[in-house]
Amino acid sequence: MKEAVYITGTASAGPDLQELMSRVARGDQDAFAQVYDTVSGPVLGLVRSVLRDPAQSEEVAQEVLVEVWRTASRFRAARGSAMNWVLTLAHHRAVDRVRSAQAAAAREHKAALLDRTPPFDNVTEQVESRLEREQVRRCMLTLSELQRESVTLAYYRGLTYREVAELLAVPLGTIKTRLRDGLIRMRDCLGVSA
Repeated sequence: MKEAVYITGTASAGPDLQELMSRVARGDQDAFAQVYDTVSGPVLGLVRSVLRDPAQSEEVAQEVLVEVWRTASRFRAARGSAMNWVLTLAHHRAVDRVRSAQAAAAREHKAALLDRTPPFDNVTEQVESRLEREQVRRCMLTLSELQRESVTLAYYRGLTYREVAELLAVPLGTIKTRLRDGLIRMRDCLGVSA
């Protein structure tokens, strides 16, 4: 009871929150500082009760206070008190964060399930993949040492033609020729039609 009298006495000594909000709507930074001091505690408390995570609560509370600064002109005293308006913004923002986190968790869960789901015929796919790798290795052995070295650097180590040329200290045109000839030989060996 004493607190209510104290708060009421303090409110009458200075501008009330509604008046401060109208000044904030006109861009008054000093009024916003007073609004901030008045509402930041209740906003953080409300947001924390919804989110439970202190770090996220502080982040969301800060977002709410920025939103108060930017949208103060939307406040209508006829619809309710300034404190209720600010706390409604805070509640909406906190609930949005919870929903966003839940949606992200659901997406991650779904992606994890998809990653764990084996392909229809995993054994056949593995055997075919192993056979293809062995055939590529056999075909690599048909290349000249220079071609094999260039193909390995470009396609297995992911270097660009220019990087291969610099690494081997060979002109770029020579590397391009080696790679082209090596890939033609690989294509013929693998039985791939051009």
